[in-house]
Amino acid sequence: MRLLVLGPGHPFRGGIAATTTALVGALRQRGHDVTFFSARRQYPAGLYPGGDDRDPAACPPVPGARRLLDPFAPWGWRRTRAEAVALAADAWLVPYWTWAWAGWWSFLLQGHLRPPAVAVVHNPADHQARALQRLAARAVLCRAQGLFTHAGALAEALRRDYPGVPVSAHPLAAPAPLAKPARGEARGALGIAPGGRVALFLGLIRPYKGVDLLVEALARLPGDSDWQLVVAGEPWGGLGEDLTRRVADLGLADRVRLQLGWVPEERVATLLAAADVVVLPYRSGSQSAVAPLALGHGVPVVSTEVGGLPEVVAHGRNGLLVPPGSVEALVAALEVLDRETLARLAAGARETAGRLTWDAYAAALEALVEQVVARGA
Repeated sequence: MRLLVLGPGHPFRGGIAATTTALVGALRQRGHDVTFFSARRQYPAGLYPGGDDRDPAACPPVPGARRLLDPFAPWGWRRTRAEAVALAADAWLVPYWTWAWAGWWSFLLQGHLRPPAVAVVHNPADHQARALQRLAARAVLCRAQGLFTHAGALAEALRRDYPGVPVSAHPLAAPAPLAKPARGEARGALGIAPGGRVALFLGLIRPYKGVDLLVEALARLPGDSDWQLVVAGEPWGGLGEDLTRRVADLGLADRVRLQLGWVPEERVATLLAAADVVVLPYRSGSQSAVAPLALGHGVPVVSTEVGGLPEVVAHGRNGLLVPPGSVEALVAALEVLDRETLARLAAGARETAGRLTWDAYAAALEALVEQVVARGA
């Protein structure tokens, strides 16, 4: 098929850019003729309370990509849409994850003089979305002819909200493992004493992700516990100061390493090499790219039972599942993870990663696109 993929890519960082870039490569590998319209801007500064959203090393440039998209410059939308229509693709693939792009997507998908569009739904609406943000999401997704998402639970919700629209789901793929240093070397680089067990939180730090609950859980472990915690990620707004203060107030400065800021790829490899377990203490959420990343490196995951995470983290096989919002449940999970259990779950993580491939992901999306194209014909 001739496909047009639109969305952020190089030089931007973040899960959407990385996933869209990988998807283009996987579809081309499967023999499709794929054109990629990438972005000139990903977020306006006023709407992104993190740091710079660019990192040329975060995902590779896509050969032939055209940087045409600027969702915050509507005076150029008509020309970009005309170029998209002129390609005469069989289908368009558009990621949806935030209301900030909703105006552009709604303009792109208006009318009928275009190919059918499949929305790759990372989030049905923004995390902690307000009413206007949910309406913005609906304005985009109701214009798509197919919806592809990353968890069965999300797919069921989309079927309820958009009856009659074909919906399919497949978990995010596990990225190719990074070259990791030896565990001792990695822990030395992070300033972690040898021995003991290391829990890792990795990713953007936002209120719904529950990092404060994980810090509280570490404080409630017995005084002779050998657990240490590394928190690595970019804080949203003023959360970095709050977290630093909380660690100090709980007397955890010698057991918690805060690596606050964007984590480049080479740092990710060091963090995963040092970790015994990755913890996702989310209060809420749809899915997480961190879970397949960790499993792909053979690191088990402790996750709360939110969104599609229970479809990737299998309790007792490659990690543990706990109820959201419970410090006590996080404490109990850490206490049960002795060396023998960690080794068994790590083996399960490696087995899971073998099934979470980009080819399988692209094949599932391909099947939905074929269904949508056939309906249009």
